[in-house]
Amino acid sequence: MDFGTDFEPLTVQPQEIEALSFELIAQELGEHDFTELQYPVVRRIIHASADFELGRSLVFHPRAVEAGIAAILEGRPIIADVRMVEAGISKARIHRFGGEARVHITDEDVIAEAKERGTTRAIVAMRKACAEAPGGIYAIGNAPTALLELIRLVKEGAARPGLVIGMPVGFVSAAESKDELRKLDIPYITNIGRKGGSTVVVAAVNALSLLAVQQAAERRGGDCK
Repeated sequence: MDFGTDFEPLTVQPQEIEALSFELIAQELGEHDFTELQYPVVRRIIHASADFELGRSLVFHPRAVEAGIAAILEGRPIIADVRMVEAGISKARIHRFGGEARVHITDEDVIAEAKERGTTRAIVAMRKACAEAPGGIYAIGNAPTALLELIRLVKEGAARPGLVIGMPVGFVSAAESKDELRKLDIPYITNIGRKGGSTVVVAAVNALSLLAVQQAAERRGGDCK
């Protein structure tokens, strides 16, 4: 691409770019009903997606953000439905509290069981996660079947997630799975409609981990980087 002879490379620092982006998001989003704790999550999701319609469609259970922060501070695991979500999570902020990000969809036992039962790996992976990580944060951005299975397990009393971030993207069961999630009285962050995806779920997790770091620093009266 030819920018012409007067083109100068951008020299603004990354922090300044982010700050400017946040200012523009605040201006364009305008008035909203999100709480002081919810807004940083909304802002991060809009920043990651450049999608204000998606941002405005976000729905928070009243205890969602507090539950997510508590889970991170207590070092509970974050369960991702796919590797793309796991890869995008800020590991340093999670690890400082003893937590970790996990994904089971490519585990050999999950693959074998899914094949034997004639079901999806996403479903089997959720069953394995719920057995191993009660109270964890479940971050689902790709597989509606994973979210629907998690919802089923919650209803049956076989799962007790600390927080569900359920925003799978797609045309088949994506919107419907989120509708079902909003019927549960457990902490959740979701959105209305087909939009979503790994990027926005990662943005939500990372926003929560930043809030956790800030809260921990405030308790110590120290640095929150």
